Amino acid sequence: MGRVGQGVEKLTMRFAAIAASVLLSSCTAQPEAAAQPVAAEATSTHSESGLEVIPLTVSYNGGEHEFRVEVAKTAAEQARGLMFRTALGENEGMLFPRDPPGFASFWMKNTVIPLDIIFVGTDGRITNIAAMTTPYSLDSIPSDGVAAAVLEIPGGRAAELGIVPGARVEW
Repeated sequence: MGRVGQGVEKLTMRFAAIAASVLLSSCTAQPEAAAQPVAAEATSTHSESGLEVIPLTVSYNGGEHEFRVEVAKTAAEQARGLMFRTALGENEGMLFPRDPPGFASFWMKNTVIPLDIIFVGTDGRITNIAAMTTPYSLDSIPSDGVAAAVLEIPGGRAAELGIVPGARVEW
């Protein structure tokens, strides 16, 4: 082989080495840090409703309790609420933000489980609680004033935790 042939051979070998390196690095597993955002996204939506899940804290009588709540933002999400659900964990719930705030009225149509319906005023404090609502009832359950949000948690949970009107709700 002449000098030109050897030069081409060396160049071809370098190119092959670079190509192999690129191929191998593209098959390497991603570091866990890169995979975490996907896992975080998967845990930020509820498996049944598909709604975003956020932390919500209720502060009362010197204590506080954290819930993980689904956020019903759209009119359709709010209309469905917790209808047809057969279970709700003791630290789970659903938040219905109201924009703009206004008087609110809920019912239990097609709602299988009893709920505590908690109305939150514009100051972030609970105005009233409809405790242990009756499943499937078509009776209107109104807020005592303007509500910035409504929180639904498992029936009886507010009394169990000592949550009363005046408690602060933050999300």
